[in-house]
Amino acid sequence: MLNYFIQKAHNRKMLVHPRIVIGVPSEITQVEKRAVMDSAYRAKASEVHLVEQAMVAAIGAGLPITEPSGNMVVDIGGGTTDIAVISLSGIVYSRSVRMAGNQMDESIMNYLKRKYNLLIGERTAEQIKIEIGSAYPLDKPLTMEIKGRNLIEGVPKTITIDDSEIRESLSECVSTIMNAIRVALERTPPELSADISDRGIVLTGGGALVKNLDKRIREETGLPVSIADDPLCSVVLGTGKMLSDFKLLRKISID
Repeated sequence: MLNYFIQKAHNRKMLVHPRIVIGVPSEITQVEKRAVMDSAYRAKASEVHLVEQAMVAAIGAGLPITEPSGNMVVDIGGGTTDIAVISLSGIVYSRSVRMAGNQMDESIMNYLKRKYNLLIGERTAEQIKIEIGSAYPLDKPLTMEIKGRNLIEGVPKTITIDDSEIRESLSECVSTIMNAIRVALERTPPELSADISDRGIVLTGGGALVKNLDKRIREETGLPVSIADDPLCSVVLGTGKMLSDFKLLRKISID
């Protein structure tokens, strides 16, 4: 896969040896680290730098990470949610929970299976999450028609569900992320906590687009919460910025 993308980026030129920056979850094991490095070197990379995903997301979201004040970023991706407190281009606290977009889709699938005996695919589950998924009651209720297969009769079936049901199915995922945010706030040194209470928490990643998630975090922590300008691409944009700022990359890559 890496080979394909490297060639695509270089217009199908062979013998390209690029410098590669890869964003990894903060609690990655040595074995996983080695596997990621190996696959990049096998794709003919000249240098490989691993950087914590939350750090890259913060750069992509435009946070002033080189300043001595504290910045808190919550990156809700597909497989993991990365939470980090960053100051002076270093990570003061970071935590990675394996609870993110994919698990949300799964819990929607399980909920419909349990409550309506309806089997749906991952794509449908993701569509439900995007269209009517929410983490906090919405101003006006939303409903959606879902097509799936009835598990008892084995025939296709259509049902209509509303946002409160999906909110119920996502509640466990959202609480896990909330707990991780709470723990991060407890473990942050008091001087930086003061900065975070002024600046608030920045959400990035596709999971940040779940309706009213920012409102839920604001309610439960009492801190200002903002969503990055382009949450889906902040990690990619951050990685791109780092390739052009080599000094910063040297400072924050993990080896």
